[in-house]
Amino acid sequence: MALLEIKNLVVEFQTASGPFRAVNGVSLHVEEREVLAIVGESGSGKSVTNLSIIRLVPDPPGKIVSGEVVFNGQDLLLLTNEAIRKVRGRRIAMIFQDPMTSLNPYMKISKQLMEMTQLHLGHSKAQAHAHAIKMLETVGIPDARSRADSYPHEFSGGMRQRVMIAMALSCEPELLIADEPTTALDVTIQAQILELIKKLKQETGTSVILITHDLGVVAGMTDHVIVMYAGKIFEQAKTSELFALPGNPYTKGLLRSVPDPTAEQGKLYQIPGLPPDVAHLKPGCPFAPRCEKVQEICHREFPPFVQLTSDHYSLCHFAREVYAESGGGRVS
Repeated sequence: MALLEIKNLVVEFQTASGPFRAVNGVSLHVEEREVLAIVGESGSGKSVTNLSIIRLVPDPPGKIVSGEVVFNGQDLLLLTNEAIRKVRGRRIAMIFQDPMTSLNPYMKISKQLMEMTQLHLGHSKAQAHAHAIKMLETVGIPDARSRADSYPHEFSGGMRQRVMIAMALSCEPELLIADEPTTALDVTIQAQILELIKKLKQETGTSVILITHDLGVVAGMTDHVIVMYAGKIFEQAKTSELFALPGNPYTKGLLRSVPDPTAEQGKLYQIPGLPPDVAHLKPGCPFAPRCEKVQEICHREFPPFVQLTSDHYSLCHFAREVYAESGGGRVS
């Protein structure tokens, strides 16, 4: 049985121009000790999907319309507010994408870490303070004992992100959701943060959902990849297969957008156009106006979710052709 299974999740937001579906029928699962990447451009529904897991979609204007979020056999969407608060932070933790706003600027770092273990583990003040220092040391904060009583503004962006990771892992959760944990960090710090998450996952056995818009950061540290676009899953596969044999034009576009240091210098590739307004989607495939393989049927009919291999699926009328062009051979 999967650790987490999302079934046909639909999330809507009310706007001045009417409701729009930020997440539209998403289904996925995460196994124990697995690292799953969810990638896609901004506005594709990645963060809303994962905020729905721990019921943090702001209501109003957001609303989880339908679906199931089954965690260890229990549907989290059916829990009371009090019950879901016991799950957040304790069994499912989240690293939010902006440590500048996720940490309270008026509270010392130690106090913010202590709240987690006092609430969920019943630690005394002394136990919680000692545990806070231990977690800061675990995530590589130098001179953690003296820095624990600093305020967030006294830490660099990379150090604040490490604090967020320490906070998320304080109660040894079964599932860690990392929402663009390297946003606004320089490439050196990005690599350190990703390596830290990978190391801690190996040591604790925690399953990880890594949310990012950059396919380049997931190679080598994830087991499976889900590609989202316009609130839908457009492709899902094992990481190695998706990189080697993409079966969707959108995935191929994302892969081509990753800078290649070995290639000859020239203009960087970018997918033409902009992501669609999900509040006013036209019939057919949402990616059709930007797709290099677009045909008349793409504007008329919504594409099927095609199975390419045992665990490789693509939402595209021409998924088999795209997969074959990538080197995967013809799929019957």
